[in-house]
Amino acid sequence: MPTYKNPRVRDVVRSLNKHVTNPAEIAFAGHRFWYAAVIEHTGRTSGKRYRTPVVALRVGDGILVGLPYGTGVDWLRNVLAAGSATITDKGRTYSVGQPEIIDAATAEPQLSPWWRWILHASHVDSYVKFALT
Repeated sequence: MPTYKNPRVRDVVRSLNKHVTNPAEIAFAGHRFWYAAVIEHTGRTSGKRYRTPVVALRVGDGILVGLPYGTGVDWLRNVLAAGSATITDKGRTYSVGQPEIIDAATAEPQLSPWWRWILHASHVDSYVKFALT
């Protein structure tokens, strides 16, 4: 279950973030001292390049991104279709591939205690894990 259990609340928050918060966040995301990263992906049908702010966390063998709105979000559908993306985090850019959706029980042990607490408290129950390419 995504963070927002009521589908109406989830959809309103997702729309607000997509159209208001994310465009403002993009100015800072990916920079060295900012918590959010930027994932660059290509639209499934349009072929257009998109930039979406996400929380991307380096783990031993890749990068984990929490999915607070579930697995149906546009950016994830684009990445799954393409099989790859680019993530800029803390001023460094990574080419990533092999996206795999995993549950919190699998993802959380790979996280630092701080991020494990934050994301667990936010009821994030699914993640996408990327391999570095």
